[in-house]
Amino acid sequence: MRVLLAIDDSAGSHAAVNAVIAQFRRDGTEVRVLNAIEWPPELSASLVFTPGAISAGPVMDLREEARGQSQERLARAAQQLRAAGFSASYEMREGDAGHVILECAADWRPDVIVVGSHGRTGLDRVLLGSVSEHVVRHAACSVAVIRGV
Repeated sequence: MRVLLAIDDSAGSHAAVNAVIAQFRRDGTEVRVLNAIEWPPELSASLVFTPGAISAGPVMDLREEARGQSQERLARAAQQLRAAGFSASYEMREGDAGHVILECAADWRPDVIVVGSHGRTGLDRVLLGSVSEHVVRHAACSVAVIRGV
């Protein structure tokens, strides 16, 4: 079985890692851990209004910092899965999280996608959107949405 586990740094993602460990058989299960870096991030006002050449350095520094944090997050999750007896690899991609998850799924063809939920409701959900809802609506395979605690 192939499991695509999409994570970020939320409680929902931590719960999703634990759910994979608790709910899937280790034998014959391959887990690919995915983290999408949504780029460019919201920039501070000082960078937004800084002329291009002057702001390029700090913006690229932010990108490298985000990539480093993503690599650490992915390595920790994959190590946790391996320690539990799973075959685990990881991948980082840049772009809108919902689209990145679906693109990775189209490339890798998992049997199931596991995503955490931030549990947004009301206006936050309308304004910020729901990655898990987007994935559920458009995925070509089963999707498990795990709520954070």
